[in-house]
Amino acid sequence: MTKSIRVVARIIAYPEKVEELKAVFLELIEPTRQENGCIKYELLQNQSDPTEFTFVEEWASHEALDAHLASAHIQTAVAKLKDLVASDVDIRRYSLLA
Repeated sequence: MTKSIRVVARIIAYPEKVEELKAVFLELIEPTRQENGCIKYELLQNQSDPTEFTFVEEWASHEALDAHLASAHIQTAVAKLKDLVASDVDIRRYSLLA
């Protein structure tokens, strides 16, 4: 049995670009949730620091996650990030232990 993959992706917006980045991210939610292998895809915004966004994701397999990362809607969003994010995107993959 293949174990699901958990992903936590943290992105920091330039303060003056928060709303623009949020709009880009919100466009990803529905198409991503329709992808094969997507179990959970949530977007969070830090209450004490609105420049910080975090995606919490669960994928059925590494292949499903890789297909997601190669999808047209993700590639379009990535192309828009250059002028919106203040630092490198921090993407971490996890395995559930218990």
